[in-house]
Amino acid sequence: MVGANREGAGSRMLRQQILGLYVHLPWCARKCPYCDFNSHALRGGLPESRYLRALLLDLAHEHDQAPFAGIRSVFFGGGTPSLFSAAAIGSLLRWLGQRGLLAADAEITLEANPGAVERGSFEAYRAAGVNRLSLGAQSFSDDSLRSLGRIHSSSEVWKSVQEIKSAGFEQFNLDLMYGLPGQSPEDAVRDVELALTAEPTHISHYQLTLEPNTLFYVRPPPLPSDDAIWKAHRAADRILVAAGFQRYEVSAYALVNAECRHNLNYWRFGDYIGVGAGAHGKRTFAAEGRIVRTRRTRHPEAFMTCQPSIEETHEIKGRDRAFEFMINALRLTAGFDELLFESATGLRAEAIRQQLEEAEDRGLLERTAGSGWRPTPLGQRFLNDLQAMFLPDPAD
Repeated sequence: MVGANREGAGSRMLRQQILGLYVHLPWCARKCPYCDFNSHALRGGLPESRYLRALLLDLAHEHDQAPFAGIRSVFFGGGTPSLFSAAAIGSLLRWLGQRGLLAADAEITLEANPGAVERGSFEAYRAAGVNRLSLGAQSFSDDSLRSLGRIHSSSEVWKSVQEIKSAGFEQFNLDLMYGLPGQSPEDAVRDVELALTAEPTHISHYQLTLEPNTLFYVRPPPLPSDDAIWKAHRAADRILVAAGFQRYEVSAYALVNAECRHNLNYWRFGDYIGVGAGAHGKRTFAAEGRIVRTRRTRHPEAFMTCQPSIEETHEIKGRDRAFEFMINALRLTAGFDELLFESATGLRAEAIRQQLEEAEDRGLLERTAGSGWRPTPLGQRFLNDLQAMFLPDPAD
């Protein structure tokens, strides 16, 4: 059982993990009815300078409390980060660079939405230090975009793609959704085919889900049947693989060497600092044998007013480390190695041996070279069931 290994019993040396930085920029032009992220419709002017100041104070406080360096990835997420100017993005990156906190080869990603970027801004973002863009296209169908409550049109998607290419970005992601209201499997496949003509290096292809605390959850739209959604997924997967994309995570496809380094770090139970309203973070303090999660104040105004902004701190104890590792690592099609599990959690692989073998018996996991494990196609399809097998025993 996961909970059978107590802290300090049968443990291994906990190692410091690769470090990323997540920066949450919480405003949107309009809140989408399916979105459960900590995002807020912008009313009035964007308080860019105030928010940037709060972000830098947050980073300074984090460093004062537990010094860090060698950030390998920065991800500006939201919200709609492209509402912020390139000057603001560049100021934060310069702050990190001037203090020697940013690795020279760091991946720096900015999320952008069509219709929420001024013409010419992609070039300015690149000049500011951004080297990877993630464009929230969602669909190339105007009907589908309207059903999702998006403010952009398909023509604006194409315009943004062209401007991204003109700006010289070598790495860019297209976000696509399927299982949309009124969408047929053929419509979903058409979106993927059109996305490929845009020549992205990465495609995030994920199913629309109705999350609590969203308008769609309260007033659900008519969605395709489960069979139609599965048919769309299977067809899209075949097309993407045939085009040279590897499905390396449940919803992520990439060309060779174009995986999102920042997200890979999450899925490998790596460390990251989270700053901005509601941002989460996770850091490993190997010398102390501790893994700590943090959450910042959620509301933007409170975040800008109250510094430091950490609202919640939670230490991940041994019995929960195994589950947190597995819930992330099982999203990867290549799975994980037991040595990574041990170094990231400080636990021996025997802590999860029973569940691993049970999942293997059920056809959800298979062994790979050495001490590796990965989800089978069946395990990928029923990922929630597979992850649930590693839940800590509530009686422990």
